[in-house]
Amino acid sequence: MTEKEENPNSHSALLHGKYELGRVLGHGTFAKVYHAKNLKDGKNVAMKVVGKEKVIKVGMMEQIKREISVMKMVKHPNIVQIHEVMASKSKIYIAMELVRGGELFNKIVKGRLKEDVARVYFQQLISAVDFCHSRGVYHRDLKPENLLLDEDGNLKVSDFGLSTFGEHMRQDGLLHTTCGTPAYVSPEVIAKKGYDGAKADIWSCGVILYVLLAGFLPFQDDNVVNMYKKIYRGDFKCPPWFSSEAKRLITKLLDPNPNTRITISKIMDSSWFKKPVQKSVARRKKEKEEEEEEEKGFGFLENEKSSTTPTTMNAFHIIGLSEGFDLSPLFEEKKREEREEVRFATAGTPSRVISKLEQVAKAVKFDVKSSDTKVRLQGQERGRKGKLGIAADIYAVTPSFMVVEVKKDRGDTLEYNEFWSKELRPALKDIFWTSADPPAA
Repeated sequence: MTEKEENPNSHSALLHGKYELGRVLGHGTFAKVYHAKNLKDGKNVAMKVVGKEKVIKVGMMEQIKREISVMKMVKHPNIVQIHEVMASKSKIYIAMELVRGGELFNKIVKGRLKEDVARVYFQQLISAVDFCHSRGVYHRDLKPENLLLDEDGNLKVSDFGLSTFGEHMRQDGLLHTTCGTPAYVSPEVIAKKGYDGAKADIWSCGVILYVLLAGFLPFQDDNVVNMYKKIYRGDFKCPPWFSSEAKRLITKLLDPNPNTRITISKIMDSSWFKKPVQKSVARRKKEKEEEEEEEKGFGFLENEKSSTTPTTMNAFHIIGLSEGFDLSPLFEEKKREEREEVRFATAGTPSRVISKLEQVAKAVKFDVKSSDTKVRLQGQERGRKGKLGIAADIYAVTPSFMVVEVKKDRGDTLEYNEFWSKELRPALKDIFWTSADPPAA
């Protein structure tokens, strides 16, 4: 790396011959965030530049690594996305999604929001938090300052510096690190007896909803100890302009007992949360297009000429598809449990595989379409990213020996992996053969 590349303070610094740094957008104790442009595709990004020496000196390198790991895991429309991570001898460069609308906090400073407007932001916040929790990630510092808005006014959760994974829990199944912003922290975190990261995040969401609707905090006191006492008791009052539905929901969110506090599924089921909001013409059009594309994708078999025999394979295909010869782990960081496709070998005929897949589809109430060498399954219920679609292709190695490729065609990767491990894999166990097993007779 050249001296110019090493010094992001220089005018129009160039990083790795790829990013051109512009003005400073913000800065903290250990990092600065710059406006940057990707010279290869012309896209603008936010470039977080972290000084290694400072971070190592205060023992925060693990926290930086954790933040990067978390942001790579949580890809969601309402979470700031990470594009790329680079490093030099003295700095770490994190290219992130550029969010131009500023902090949600700046809107609240101007005054409380109308309930319909607050509802939209809260729905997006809960959607993002629910997604994080499904990945075993707990934010632990949710507050309006960490909620950004894009140019279309959509909420984006940011700053995962204090986040943690479920695997960091102790043997009691709880987290024990006291962290977060005082006014938004839950009673059980204050108590220092261990806490459930999901329930602590839900409390913070309750404080955020209150602030959106009221324009001020539910727990306030010039003395931090007194404020903590109010939080511990759940001592707050809703202003008279809150609707009765909003009051009910906030009371359940700000329940000081984590065991009886409302869950995310119940939040999404509440009448206040589910109340429809007026969607823009562009949003309605986009959703309609997505639905049409989903249905169109499911009908792919109708447009293909039916084949009477499975696609044959040469040696390179076998090496590429057989589970025992899968070389992708050498080149990919993706965890095995996060894969979007699985391949296995089986003896017998394609009709045997197809019959098995059709049985599974019927049992779990999935729609199914099949040809002689392809099967398409689609869930009837919409998941996090629409209806789950699964495609299975059957390849012939010999007339009585097949390789089957099962992959996610659309929908959420976690839902696909759960469906594979809990439904498909067990149902196919009597025909499933890997390189470690002898082929069935």
